[in-house]
Amino acid sequence: MTSGVHVDDELAELLAAGERAAFHGRPASGVASLQSAFEQARADGRGAEATAAAWLLGVCLGAAGKFGSALTVLDPLAAQEGTDIPEQRLFAALAGASSASVRRQLGQHALAKSIDERALSLADGAPEATFDAVVGLAADAVGLDDAVVAHKHLGQAAELVAARADWWRQNVELAWVQAEIALLEGDPDAAAGVLGGAIQSAEVSGAPRYVSKSLLFLGVSQVQAGQLDAAEITLRRAATLAESLGAVPLLWPARALLGALLESRSPTEAAKSLAAARGAVIAIADDLPEDLRSVWLDRPDVAALLGG
Repeated sequence: MTSGVHVDDELAELLAAGERAAFHGRPASGVASLQSAFEQARADGRGAEATAAAWLLGVCLGAAGKFGSALTVLDPLAAQEGTDIPEQRLFAALAGASSASVRRQLGQHALAKSIDERALSLADGAPEATFDAVVGLAADAVGLDDAVVAHKHLGQAAELVAARADWWRQNVELAWVQAEIALLEGDPDAAAGVLGGAIQSAEVSGAPRYVSKSLLFLGVSQVQAGQLDAAEITLRRAATLAESLGAVPLLWPARALLGALLESRSPTEAAKSLAAARGAVIAIADDLPEDLRSVWLDRPDVAALLGG
C-alpha cells in the first residue's frame, strides 16, 4: 500500500496534468488524468480535491466538444448549494459558470443566465469564481441581445481583473466579451482592437486554445468590417490551431466561416472546409442526449450549415 505522502503527490500530479490540458494543451488529453484524480480523491475522502478534479474534467470535456459528457459532470457539482464547505462551494460556482458556458454554446442563453446567477451566489465573493460568473452573465446578455446589461456585467468583471495583474485567463476572456459586445453594437474595429492584446496574452501564457478562440473572434470582426482577405488568413490560423488541439467547438465555426469566404474563389477548398465544419457539428451532436441534440441541431447557424 502506498504511503499517504505518495498518494498526495500522485493526486497533485494528476490534478496538475489535468489543469495543463484544460488551459494549456489538448483538452481531451486531460480526461483520463482527471478521472483518476476524481476517483482517488473521492476514495480518500478528499472532497475539495474531488470537486476540483470534477470541475477540471468538465472543462476538458466541454473544450473537446463533449458537451453532453461535460454537463453530466458539471451539473451535479454546480447544484451543491447546500454545502457549507468553502472549497466545495467555490468549485460548485466554477462548475456552474462552466456549465453555463456549455449552455451558451448550445444556444440556451436564458438558461445559461440562470445558471450563472446561481454560480454568482455560490461564489461568496471569491474573486475567480465571481469573475467567471459575472463575465458569463455579460456573455449571456450578449446572447439575449441586451447590450445594456452586458455592459453592466462587463464593468463588474473588468473591476475584478484590474486588481489582478496575474490573471491571464481572465484578461483574455474579458476581451472576448468586450469584442462580443462591440460586434453586437456594430463596431468591429473596437472588437479587433481588444482582440490583438488577447491573442498576445494567450500566446505569452502558452494557452493555444485561448489563442485559437481569440483568432476566431478576430476573424469574425474582420468579416464584419469587410476585411475579407485578412479574415481568411485569421480564420485559417484559428481553424488549424483548433484542429491540432481537438478543440471541436472552435473548429466548426472557424471552418464554416472560412468555407463561406472561399466559396467563390476556391470552391474545392471551401467544400473541404465546410465538410470539416459539418463533421465537427455532428461530432458534438453525437455526445448529446436526445433533447439537447435537437436543441443543438436547431440552433440557426448550425441548421444553416447542415442544410447547405
